[in-house]
This record gives sequence, structure tokens and C-alpha cells, in this order.
Amino acid sequence: AYAEQITYVSDRPGHDARYAIDPTRIRDELGWRPSVTVEEGLERTVQWYLDNENWWRALQNRDGVGERLGTGK
Repeated sequence: AYAEQITYVSDRPGHDARYAIDPTRIRDELGWRPSVTVEEGLERTVQWYLDNENWWRALQNRDGVGERLGTGK
């Protein structure tokens, strides 16, 4: 329903197209396994932002948001 709002852009030169994730270590050491697929997680995340715009918009409007936080100004 929101596909028309997505704008695809070219990646910056030198950037990897993707990073393959290997969950073996976290599974073996902590016994953790994902409870949802990546696709479902992304869908749920986008839906959360759509459903909670009042909350995150208020954060965007706070002083300092979007400014560099380091000392390299």
C-alpha cells in the first residue's frame, strides 16, 4: 500500500551491495533464534512507524536532532 512512497536510489560507489548475516555464533553461544523472518520484521517495523507517527515526529522536532554530535564540526 505504501510502495508508491519508496524511492530507489543508486548506492554510493565502494559500498557493498549487501551483508550476509550468519547467526551461528549467537545461536551456539546464547541459544538465540529469531522469532520472525527478516521480511516480517521489516514489515512490522514500518507498520510501527506508520502507526506511531505522533511519537517519533515529536522526537524529530527536539533541539539538536539532525546535528552532528561529535567534535569534528
